[in-house]
Amino acid sequence: MKIHLTSVFVDDQARALSFYTEILGFVKKHDVLVGAQDRWLTVVSPDEPGGTELLLEPARHPAARTYRDALVKDGIPLAQFAVDDVRAEYERLCGLGVRFTQEPAEMGPVTVAVFDDTCGNLIQLATKPQ
Repeated sequence: MKIHLTSVFVDDQARALSFYTEILGFVKKHDVLVGAQDRWLTVVSPDEPGGTELLLEPARHPAARTYRDALVKDGIPLAQFAVDDVRAEYERLCGLGVRFTQEPAEMGPVTVAVFDDTCGNLIQLATKPQ
């Protein structure tokens, strides 16, 4: 068993797609209209195009908004992405205007940082496990 797909609830799918592809560097995998306005919209790592997909899911359900808002209020990231060098990625993303809520910090064997994805979520970056 392995994880094939996971999701983040987003306020605006078009804005999320732009942020996750143009800023973070993911690649769009699926973009299928579902109903009148929603899309089955997934992105993947360019390094693993057949790997785990991230669904940019509309945050329409009231429980989704309540959950996300509570996590953001408490400073808790909704998801974590692995990178080779958190400090370098922090500098790159800051240069692109990304707002971090936690600068890089060493936490035992890993370095982590947390940013706002502009779509209602906090996302944590962490060094890839060795």
